[in-house]
Amino acid sequence: MVNMAVKSVELSNGETLYYRERDGGEIKVLLIHGNMTSSKHWDLVLENMDAKYKLYAVDLRGFGLSTYNKLVMSIKDFSDDVKLFVDAIGLNDFAAVGWSTGGAVAMQFVVDYPGYCNKLILLASESTRGYPFVGKLNDTDEPRRFTTHDEIKRDLMVTLPVQTAYDTNNVELLKLIWNAVIYTHNQPAPELYDEYVQDMRTQRNLAEVHHCNNTFNISHHHNGLVAGNGKVDDINVPVLVLYGERDMVVPRAMTMELIEDLGDKATVVELKNCGHSALVDDLPQLLGAMEQFLEKEVQV
Repeated sequence: MVNMAVKSVELSNGETLYYRERDGGEIKVLLIHGNMTSSKHWDLVLENMDAKYKLYAVDLRGFGLSTYNKLVMSIKDFSDDVKLFVDAIGLNDFAAVGWSTGGAVAMQFVVDYPGYCNKLILLASESTRGYPFVGKLNDTDEPRRFTTHDEIKRDLMVTLPVQTAYDTNNVELLKLIWNAVIYTHNQPAPELYDEYVQDMRTQRNLAEVHHCNNTFNISHHHNGLVAGNGKVDDINVPVLVLYGERDMVVPRAMTMELIEDLGDKATVVELKNCGHSALVDDLPQLLGAMEQFLEKEVQV
């Protein structure tokens, strides 16, 4: 039985972030979740990763138990929170693992705050060029790339249906969405799945996260909405890119953008027969890839 505690820390910006801390060895790892999740969704990793790893999993602002006093309007807002968080708990010299949107947060953190992370693992991560948001404002509209936060808040394709499902506790619809695009191969155990759905409903920043992803771009390319700032060049730690063979959330083309922009600094591993949640599809394969990368770098 692992020794894991849920803790909280007040940040100097007025937010309070909650996090899960698992006892372990000397190799420190920070787990950063993605959209529609929280630290809760890392539970299988927290319970099963080798005991030599000291694990932390944070609830980003507006997710899980963490506060949402001020709107998040950029991926940098999240990464700045992470900086305040690691300073508050005295965490340094750690590996960062970012899943999906968490991958963008982790990349932005490494770019802005060198010297904290020693390694970066990107799991089913969005591209260095962001994740475009496509929606519509009327039933008769053709779907199009939105450009503003206000449009995204009023989107009829994704934002409003998901937000309504959150508000009304429409478990059936939320599971339908996840079964269609995330749990396409394996599903969590029924009781755990129900816990995950209730955890999803703690999200208070759905439209803002879509906007953050829509406007994120640290590449050297224009992403169709904003120009890249080229800060991908400032990622100066070893990177492991893990992507599911059957990921239906992050298209293969986005993963190829990520790989292209990172260049020689990235090691790339395709997770066989996995979708967007390798944690549920094949946890041993995921942990094996992560631990092999972390061990290799530790021994250098």
